[in-house]
Amino acid sequence: MKYDFDKVIERRGTGSTKWDKCPEGCLPMWIADMDFELALQIREAVVKAAQEQVYGYTERSDLYTQAVKRWMESRHGWKIESEWMCISPGIIPALNMIVREFANPGDKILVQQPVYYPFFNAIKNNGCEILNNPLVYEEGSYRMDFEDLERKLADSRVRILIISNPHNPVGRVWTKDEMERLGELCLRNGVLVVSDEIHGDITYKGFKHTPFASIYSCFAENSITWTSPSKSFNIAGIQVSNIIIPNEKLRARYQIALENTGISRINIFGLAACEAAYACAGDWLDKLLEYLEGNIEYVEGALSESMSGVELVRPQGTYLAWLDFRQLGLDDERLEKLLREKAGLMLNQGTMFGKDGSGFARMNIACPRSIVEEAVERLKKALA
Repeated sequence: MKYDFDKVIERRGTGSTKWDKCPEGCLPMWIADMDFELALQIREAVVKAAQEQVYGYTERSDLYTQAVKRWMESRHGWKIESEWMCISPGIIPALNMIVREFANPGDKILVQQPVYYPFFNAIKNNGCEILNNPLVYEEGSYRMDFEDLERKLADSRVRILIISNPHNPVGRVWTKDEMERLGELCLRNGVLVVSDEIHGDITYKGFKHTPFASIYSCFAENSITWTSPSKSFNIAGIQVSNIIIPNEKLRARYQIALENTGISRINIFGLAACEAAYACAGDWLDKLLEYLEGNIEYVEGALSESMSGVELVRPQGTYLAWLDFRQLGLDDERLEKLLREKAGLMLNQGTMFGKDGSGFARMNIACPRSIVEEAVERLKKALA
């Protein structure tokens, strides 16, 4: 099928968080959903579900389960079992339940900043302490600091390590070797790995997403992986995700946490959308990745040609551009003022992702090329 990713869809006034919470006159390039029309197969599946005469309680069907399993195996080489799959209406509720169930107030949870900021809220809201293993930025890319990681994992109060792969916001797709080293350190220290793989389908040429639990069975037994079609297929508002837990004891504890929260089912439209995405919309995703890579190349070219003082940390995955403004010599308050008031751009400021994001900003490039071009022009004029 032919897909028109250049089509501009009017989203203001639709209840869109991305657009309707953006100040008038600003271009919203912040929250991580896309401005592209859904794959037709997903829309048709949701419409079909809406045409049912009864919206009763709904269970996952075998077709749904098989669609998820086939997707994980064909796309990522990870053969999962049906019983490993658990539900959640979203990643953030699952994260909060996991922290509450697998750590006690006062325990430490390790993250790698700059990183997805809701991790911080889930840790603090449940009485735990954030322990940072900051990523190292050098020669235009990020790497893990394994020496620091090893020291901090030795702390007996560390219960959980949350890894973002592909990493939001810096765009790294962690290699199998990196994941092996991290997994071995966690096993040695009895630390549970919670792997955020919600961007796992969005990787670019030359890079491959490796699910953490797919590497070794011992890693699978010491991990909880969360996945969702929400980022890959632009259905974040549908509220559906799959939490994959191979370890039977960990899975039982997660199920108890679900029951204690009162969550027992996914809504009928989420089930329909997820099944259709994984079963029928792979070609749409393949074409989307080509388009996104074109957007990245456009931003990179424009920055290198006409905007000194701003550099793109080229993403290996995700549709998020991590921009380095540190050469401008502005503090974070002045940088935000430049972007919001001078350029008319609403980006995510780097400090949202931890102190290691100071001097950076995150720009969502999952939108028609014309919007990306306008954003670049606004930035260019503000810097001039």
